[in-house]
Amino acid sequence: MYFCRNNKQKLDVDFYKKQAQAKQKEHKKFLDSLKKKPPKNLDYIALETHEEVFDEIDCLSCANCCKTTGPLFTEKDIERISKHLRLSPADFEKKYLRVDEDNDKVLQCLPCPFLAEDNTCLIYDIRPKACREYPHTDHKKIYQINHLTIKNTIICPAAYLFVEKMMKRMQK
Repeated sequence: MYFCRNNKQKLDVDFYKKQAQAKQKEHKKFLDSLKKKPPKNLDYIALETHEEVFDEIDCLSCANCCKTTGPLFTEKDIERISKHLRLSPADFEKKYLRVDEDNDKVLQCLPCPFLAEDNTCLIYDIRPKACREYPHTDHKKIYQINHLTIKNTIICPAAYLFVEKMMKRMQK
């Protein structure tokens, strides 16, 4: 469960996952339509929608992304985090990372070892780029990452709400 910021209403992460799974085809069709014919003000609408969603959603009350999905680690991420932890990059990789089937460096295990019990990030100021940008709903030309947006709606209630609100806005 997590809370909305404004009204502190409890929300069920599993509910949003089921909603997102049920609406995968509808969401994909909508996002594909944006790719085929993006409106001139799409970046503005997407950013406005992103900000609206994150005014409602308190990520610290959810942290589902940190619990279920690990980020990709770039070489810059590894250097920055290992320096902060006073480890060599090789020791950091050995302790925390593995190479996945796509040859990307990812966490060895989930939930993220840097996720504290209160859902805060122990390395927040130096967290990986993928974490800083997640769920990527403020990405310019959002239609370029449709595959990622669809995937993220199942993990992140905010991503699901983003797509739902975008659909409503674009129907106006």
